[in-house]
Amino acid sequence: MEAQNYSNHRRYVFLFHVVLFALIVLTLIGSCVNLGKSWGNPQRFYSAALIVVVNVCLLMLFFFCRTFALKAQDRAIRAEESLRHYVLSGRLPDPRISIRQIVALRFASDEEFLALAQRAAVENLSEDDIKKAIEHWRADTYRV
Repeated sequence: MEAQNYSNHRRYVFLFHVVLFALIVLTLIGSCVNLGKSWGNPQRFYSAALIVVVNVCLLMLFFFCRTFALKAQDRAIRAEESLRHYVLSGRLPDPRISIRQIVALRFASDEEFLALAQRAAVENLSEDDIKKAIEHWRADTYRV
């Protein structure tokens, strides 16, 4: 497996992010066309409307399943990195550090973690700036 770094750390699942999303959107478009063609026919209209509603629900489910998984992962990362900060420094992380900054700090090695966490709090670094500032990348291969 290739060493993880700033340029390749994002998780991208082609079948989920492209294929499944495209299929859901195409199905939604097709169901809307079907609804439009059945507009004057009460026998077809009800079924066509239900298919559109199901496809809208499927699209919402697509986004929510990803969002909920990422939110749960962020909570776990916050707990892990708070413990890591406590173990390395003997105190809790600065309360000015946001969850997005904590998520970015998980890639920092132990040697640079505390200094980078302090810098993130003082300078209010963005998630991307924190990741770019990391010199010794700590891989996270268990992300969603």
